[in-house]
Amino acid sequence: MKEHSYAVAVNWIGNTGDGTASYTAYQRDFNVEAPGKTPILGSADPAFRGNPERWNPEDMLLASISACHKLWYLHLCAVNKVNVLEYVDHPMGRMVEADGQRKGHFKSAELRPQVMISNESDLDLAKRLHDDAHHECFIANSVNFPITCSAAVKHRN
Repeated sequence: MKEHSYAVAVNWIGNTGDGTASYTAYQRDFNVEAPGKTPILGSADPAFRGNPERWNPEDMLLASISACHKLWYLHLCAVNKVNVLEYVDHPMGRMVEADGQRKGHFKSAELRPQVMISNESDLDLAKRLHDDAHHECFIANSVNFPITCSAAVKHRN
């Protein structure tokens, strides 16, 4: 079994002078940093006093699920001779703050990729490969909520 390690720095930059003296005394802004990479500007969800111009952890989780699925899908298409020409996803996630049994958590995520393949590619195979990508995705295999995929795949015309 191969094992991979990942390390980042999450640097809170929201101290406005009084630290966390009160709930309203600080900003939720942070930067995600790693050597050689562009920082990701983060904050809390605006519902929790976050900056709406920055990525929040929920955005990043949803983006990670979508990106992992896409990367596996493109790989599987390449090795199965399905030529993907365009791929865009507009995923949606649902989170609840509390449901009586658990603290806040994601309830579900839906991937909604729109994929265009070459006319020579097998359309049925291209559609089926989304199921395979879902089962291979490291992120999907790591979360405890359902992820569905409502993909639309079509030939270029």
